[in-house]
Amino acid sequence: MIFDCDGTLADTMPIHLKAWCDTFNRYGYDCLPEFIESVQGMPAVKIVEQFNRQFKAAIDARQFALEKNRRASHNLAKARPIEPVMAVVQRFKGKLPMAVASGGIRKNVDLILDSIGLKNVFETVITSDDPVLPKPNPDIFLEAARRMGVQPEFCQVFEDGEAGLVAARKAGMVATDVRIYL
Repeated sequence: MIFDCDGTLADTMPIHLKAWCDTFNRYGYDCLPEFIESVQGMPAVKIVEQFNRQFKAAIDARQFALEKNRRASHNLAKARPIEPVMAVVQRFKGKLPMAVASGGIRKNVDLILDSIGLKNVFETVITSDDPVLPKPNPDIFLEAARRMGVQPEFCQVFEDGEAGLVAARKAGMVATDVRIYL
């Protein structure tokens, strides 16, 4: 079993959306929640690069991502677990191999997992800081399966973002959209 973190294990999307909006405003751009939702699950740098392409902007993606992630990290300890997904984790903890595959940075993912009581539950945690291609590329999920020692076709991915759902399907895994349970 492979879980996304933000919006899947923990209700962090309002925290991230505020950080995105505050950072876009600081850079002189309007915040577009519908755009942020459409790229959910991708690393911040990739989201800013997509924003630049889509809206003909010239934002320094790395600098913007650092600032956005810093803003978000101030509030991530307040994140609450998403109970239906948490119930799945608790039911299969110690019974099935489990991993986290997140487009977030390791510092923030670790903070979230600690705040929702899952710090030591997962065999492996892969983030945007690891050398894998981001969602919607399937590499992050394939690497999680490899580290767990499970063939991709036997993996189930729990996701809340289109990029992650596409990546899970490309990896040949069962993709479970948790948004219907929220």
